[in-house]
Amino acid sequence: MRMRWGFTLIELLVVIAIIALLAAILFPVWAQARESARQATCAQNMRQIGQAFWMYLQDYDERMPDRRDLKQAQGYRPWSSWPPSDPRCGWAGIVLEPYARNWAIWSCPSVAGSVMGEAVQVKQTIAPDKITRYWMWRFDRPDNPVPPDNFWGKTPEQAVADLQANPSPFYTRPDGQADVELMVDPYFPRTISTVELALRGRAVHRGGRNRLFLHGHIQWLRDRRTE
Repeated sequence: MRMRWGFTLIELLVVIAIIALLAAILFPVWAQARESARQATCAQNMRQIGQAFWMYLQDYDERMPDRRDLKQAQGYRPWSSWPPSDPRCGWAGIVLEPYARNWAIWSCPSVAGSVMGEAVQVKQTIAPDKITRYWMWRFDRPDNPVPPDNFWGKTPEQAVADLQANPSPFYTRPDGQADVELMVDPYFPRTISTVELALRGRAVHRGGRNRLFLHGHIQWLRDRRTE
């Protein structure tokens, strides 16, 4: 007689339990590694945009764009919830297109396809293949005259001087261009009651955000007000 070998039910259940345990251990590690890669890609996107911005300055007598008209034409929309103004940067994608033709750099891979990525406060569509999802707080209002905390048409030196002369609880007094934020990942603090419940506490990256500074460097800011 030939003996047939096979798994018993107990052995099969033990194998399934071991696989499930390994998956539970490895999945968070894999997810963290994936998010770290996306955060690095996001930082690289910002670095390319910063380089495009500085090339623009060199071509226009060291003055930043004054495209308040384009800001309004793209649908200027301050929100009563959050943010209180409109820091979306579709206008910048258009102005800097000769220097940065790859529109993919205007959207972090962590936000595309998410709830945040489709939020009207974040997504700005120029064309089906031209979308921006970053924020530029220093170009968030088309007021005339230009507010002290906005940079339309200013030189970097003048922009820094205006921020120094007009302190605000919304930003720290800068010592120079290396302290002035130019672009940032969108975020919705959980501590602000007017933030919509579906977005409250959400950020592109868990626990913080990438920031591009006027000097051109990228910095990670940890923020406990976001998940």
